Amino acid sequence: MGRFNSAQQQSDDYQQAKRLFWSHVYKKGELSLYSREQIVGNAHRLVNIEHVYPMAWVTNSLKCGDRDTCRRYSDAFNQIEADLHNMYPARKDLNYVRGCLQFGMIKGEERNFSDFDFEVDMQKRVIEPTLASRGNIARAMFYMADAYDLNIFSRQRRMLKSWHEQDPVSSREQKRNDAIENAQGNRNHFIDYPEDVDRF
Repeated sequence: MGRFNSAQQQSDDYQQAKRLFWSHVYKKGELSLYSREQIVGNAHRLVNIEHVYPMAWVTNSLKCGDRDTCRRYSDAFNQIEADLHNMYPARKDLNYVRGCLQFGMIKGEERNFSDFDFEVDMQKRVIEPTLASRGNIARAMFYMADAYDLNIFSRQRRMLKSWHEQDPVSSREQKRNDAIENAQGNRNHFIDYPEDVDRF
């Protein structure tokens, strides 16, 4: 399906994917996506799993109904929902606020959530994550769009490409890519070959 990335073929069960997420990808702990706090496994009461490419966008793209209906009747939805490359640990409160809002840049630096570099404009339905997470977000979004033929609007695509350039692939992200390959059998090509984002 994808030009650069193959879709994962190992799981069509989100509950199983969640277990793999905590037991294989994040078994030694990691930084949460939006707040950059150190977490250890799913025992942390403030943390859950964020789908970077929102599942509401996927249900809309597949035209399979709401999330529960898609789970019952859409094999494609179940495969997408269980893809670990799209899943990151995130604080529950920030994940809830993000919902299916698009990513973007917000003027000013008003901090709505303590000292976290996480800004929200509910009127424009946009969130701005911290700089340290923007490249990870961009590469996850591009992977999903490529592997599953999902849409990213041109304005968002341009911004995500700039985020990809401003926040290059880190050793943490490379190790995560290795762990996900071990768990579900495929890699995010844009982490291995960042220059190919320009050709996507």
